[in-house]
Amino acid sequence: MGCCSGRCVLMFLCVLQMITALERQVFDFLGYQWAPIMVNFLQILMVMFGLFGTIQYRPRYVIMYLLWTLLWVGWNVFVSCLYLDLGELSKDSNLLTVGVSSHQSWWKENGPGCDGRNPPSTGWQSYENPELINALGCWLEYQYIEVLHCIVQLIVSLLGFVYACYVVSTYTDEDHSLHFIGEYHNPSKPSQLFF
Repeated sequence: MGCCSGRCVLMFLCVLQMITALERQVFDFLGYQWAPIMVNFLQILMVMFGLFGTIQYRPRYVIMYLLWTLLWVGWNVFVSCLYLDLGELSKDSNLLTVGVSSHQSWWKENGPGCDGRNPPSTGWQSYENPELINALGCWLEYQYIEVLHCIVQLIVSLLGFVYACYVVSTYTDEDHSLHFIGEYHNPSKPSQLFF
């Protein structure tokens, strides 16, 4: 096994997916976003299955990871559309909190460069709109940070999907060329083992 084989790359991508999913899980917990918390937990679990299947040469686990990756890609596309207000979706809806709490994304009040609720000048003191005040001091609005999280997840997931397909195909090719006791079986020669 070489250091840059498909199997090693898939293991690296699984570890990277686990790290990014854990990071996302932390910020979803801080924002009380219950639907993403549940889906991120399933993502971490399925990536562990994929990693285990890759390390232990278990194609069924890698196939389960492949199928989950398709759902994960769909989830990230949905969350991106939600935060970008595409179609009938709205970032102000309670879809991500499952209606349990009235919290929003943690990045809404704690984004990079946001200076809290202090308006930049005294002329803005008369406006009480929190959306306007939050957007004034932030380097990047919270919905774009959430979409960037989704884009990172999509890129790593799609790469993981491609390498998982490759790994499953190499595992199944190896299964056809090895006998059940580990010896090489040439299909043109009859086997010496009869049951």
